[in-house]
Amino acid sequence: MALDQQRSRRKETGARYKRQHKKKKHTMGRSPTLTKIASDSAKVGIRVRGGSVKTRLLRTDSANVYNPKTKKYTKAKIIQVVENPGNRHYVRANIMTKGTIIKTDKGNARVTSRPGQDGVINAVLV
Repeated sequence: MALDQQRSRRKETGARYKRQHKKKKHTMGRSPTLTKIASDSAKVGIRVRGGSVKTRLLRTDSANVYNPKTKKYTKAKIIQVVENPGNRHYVRANIMTKGTIIKTDKGNARVTSRPGQDGVINAVLV
């Protein structure tokens, strides 16, 4: 699904802008990747502007959790989503985005990575 991210079609007065050019590839957006809790599944190799590649994480049940006291990373199992500042309805569906508070077997942690674009979940214990 291609999303158009150009300016609004209407002026402040309500009049319509005349189209200056057709839709361009660089204004195209994509629908969000809603990362859920389940066994691992990643969609590898989405080419983006500049030729870079993004790894989209569709499902996962583990996270790299950083403990600020011991200053070490450990792999933790994700149990559920506790809070999501991006969208309150994501909590019921267990959808993870950046800033989400997740409940792990090590304790509650805040997601610091963007799983839909980085392909991994990094979190810090709260």
